[in-house]
Amino acid sequence: MTGPPVPPAEPTAPYPRHPGTRVSIHVTVQDRSGHRSLTTELLQRARRAGVAGATVFRAVEGFGASGRTHRTHLVGEDAPVAVVVVDRPEVVEAFLSELGGLLDGVLVVREDVEIVEV
Repeated sequence: MTGPPVPPAEPTAPYPRHPGTRVSIHVTVQDRSGHRSLTTELLQRARRAGVAGATVFRAVEGFGASGRTHRTHLVGEDAPVAVVVVDRPEVVEAFLSELGGLLDGVLVVREDVEIVEV
């Protein structure tokens, strides 16, 4: 004799998930912080802030608010670069608050994301 049908188990996520924030900081290869590359400075500050991950993406060509085209050249460069930082919202917000005037005139894009830990 069989009993009542057993309802299907609730689907479970195969990997842990949690809310996150992704910030893209758009600069050029030539941008500096004192004597250092701005991208290097941003990566080092992200590491000191304990951010889970940060990556620098170099573009071939692009333009910003000035309308001026930035591109990779054989002689000299002003190629566009994006520094992308991802972590829990509170960690990213703390990182951004420590940057002070470092990002004056720089485009910063903040997005809410879902982080999947694989």
